[in-house]
Amino acid sequence: MRGPGEKDSLRSQPLRGMRIVEISSYVAAPLGGMTLAQLGADVIRVEPLDGAVDRTRRPLAESGTSLYWSGLNKGKRAIEVDLSCERGRRLVGDLIVAGGRRGGIVISNSERHQDLTFDTLRARRPDLIHVLLSGRRDGGTAVDYTVQAATGFALLTGPENSTQPVNHLLPAWDVAAGLYLSVGLLAAERHRLLTGEGQQVRVALEDVALATAGNLGYLAEAQLSGTPRERSGNYVYGSFGRDFATADGGRLMIVALTARHWRDLLAATGLTDAVSALASALGVDFAEESTRYRHRKVLGELLAGWFEGRPLAEAEAALRATLVLWSTYRSFTELAADDAHVLRQNPLMAEVRQPGVGRHWAPGSPVVMDGEQSPPAVSPLVGQHTGEVLRAELGLTATDVAELSGSGVIGTRADGDAEHEKPYDRGKLLTHGATR
Repeated sequence: MRGPGEKDSLRSQPLRGMRIVEISSYVAAPLGGMTLAQLGADVIRVEPLDGAVDRTRRPLAESGTSLYWSGLNKGKRAIEVDLSCERGRRLVGDLIVAGGRRGGIVISNSERHQDLTFDTLRARRPDLIHVLLSGRRDGGTAVDYTVQAATGFALLTGPENSTQPVNHLLPAWDVAAGLYLSVGLLAAERHRLLTGEGQQVRVALEDVALATAGNLGYLAEAQLSGTPRERSGNYVYGSFGRDFATADGGRLMIVALTARHWRDLLAATGLTDAVSALASALGVDFAEESTRYRHRKVLGELLAGWFEGRPLAEAEAALRATLVLWSTYRSFTELAADDAHVLRQNPLMAEVRQPGVGRHWAPGSPVVMDGEQSPPAVSPLVGQHTGEVLRAELGLTATDVAELSGSGVIGTRADGDAEHEKPYDRGKLLTHGATR
């Protein structure tokens, strides 16, 4: 019989009982796997001997441990297998097709190995769900920054007077593709539950960017308008919004999407009469969003004068009494500062003890299920769960595992240390080292 605490924890784990094998690297596919792991799926990350190439990607902790890798692989189990040899690939194939109703699911961003492709694995298990990320739909390679270059976004980002492309720091297409991978997997699993049929799910990074450009109207605008869109700098396109500097060097982002937002902004800054007079002189109505955008520069200069004459604290106090959308600009360092309390006050975050990194605040799942959300978990060490997974999932004996290790098919860390060899407990993995 479950206690109240156990019942609550299951609310945030709706995918418990689902087992996924992940063969991937970098951002999109690992993010897709972690998204599912945070919702309760048992995600087994397959890495080559000595770990995947992205295990050393920046930013790094002082120990050299990748903070990037640790952040994208929380809550997974990790096995270390030589995929360059046929025996290693067969072992991974066995793991993919095993597991009964909870298994038969794989996420990958490579079709390099013929014996791990959809067709080969489906011949072994007809209800296989194979989720594949590619750069382009034709199978060609692409990464987030090349997709940015190919789809127009980099030429609309940056200062108004610049003609140079500006790449965005956020790998938006990697992030969106990772979430599409997880959605596609869940849709295929739902179809399998209803029909017993497996299928391949394919997501191309470039298609994600093109779909977004189309969904936001950018592609239609380019097709139907004879005038190319110009860069807007820090102005919000199509509405009124921009950044403003204060007298003491602070800076805020202000957005007024609705007529109510606009009225509140003018009232807070004491510019209602001045802007009303301007509207009369121009013969326009600033209650209309498109009109505010069209005259954004003159309106922006009026508001800039108000903010420049006041310290940040006074501007913030005035805005708090309104419905205006605004925020002070903060650096990552300021966001993470101990005296800011921002991370500690958010239920999304908890303090974890990540091996090789130490104690730090990390996010769990942003998905809240009936008031509950999964806390952050630690990320696995290279080969941490190899022996455990092969014994529990494939029924191998300790002698089998030792022979595979001695033959170089799996990593020499197959049995890990005493703590890592305790029976797999998903609840413990999710909460071990996580404190509030």
